[in-house]
Amino acid sequence: MIRRRIGTPQAPRGFTLIEMMLAIGVLAMILAMLASSFHAIALSKVHAEGRLMVDREGRALLWQLSKELSNAVQTPYAVSHVGMLGNGHMGNGLPIDTITMSTFSAGHRRALTGMTPENSVTYNLTPNPDQPGWYLLQRSQQSGLLTSPVAEHSTVLADNVVSLHIRYFDGQRWGESWDSSSLQQGQQLPIAVAIQIQMAAPGGRVMDFATQVTVPMGIAQW
Repeated sequence: MIRRRIGTPQAPRGFTLIEMMLAIGVLAMILAMLASSFHAIALSKVHAEGRLMVDREGRALLWQLSKELSNAVQTPYAVSHVGMLGNGHMGNGLPIDTITMSTFSAGHRRALTGMTPENSVTYNLTPNPDQPGWYLLQRSQQSGLLTSPVAEHSTVLADNVVSLHIRYFDGQRWGESWDSSSLQQGQQLPIAVAIQIQMAAPGGRVMDFATQVTVPMGIAQW
């Protein structure tokens, strides 16, 4: 009679230390990749929202400048301290122009003329102290009918302007500056004004906004 020896069953074998370290390393790599992807998506969303905001600001600035330029005047019945004065300047290799104009804002109140009193409005750029290469776009306003200019208020419209370029069309050619006081009566306003604004957006991107405005009173002079 043959007897078989029945051995005791062996316990199941566990993971070795090396296998555990490899598994943890692979898991860490996967988590790092996922975290990097989520961060990139979140950053892209923030930049897209920021660029959308800058786009709205740029369009609003063009609309406001266009409205005031289209109502630019050189009134014949009262003293105008300025019809239009535009100066070209350069900063960081880019144009940072200024413009001052007498303007009416039509339709804001009902009067015999249908317009509000004449105002002298100035748009100019000053360096942004918190961000090198950026400028603050300021709008100042005063009564154009006062014998001595007294500033009423100044407002910062944007703090991320990189460039402001304004050109003037006299009916024959475009120029980089304009001075109504140096021109003969009847030709003191340009026929059209071209505006180009560059604004900094998130992610180091620069957004361009441009338009061309017809000056009705400038056309009426011809």
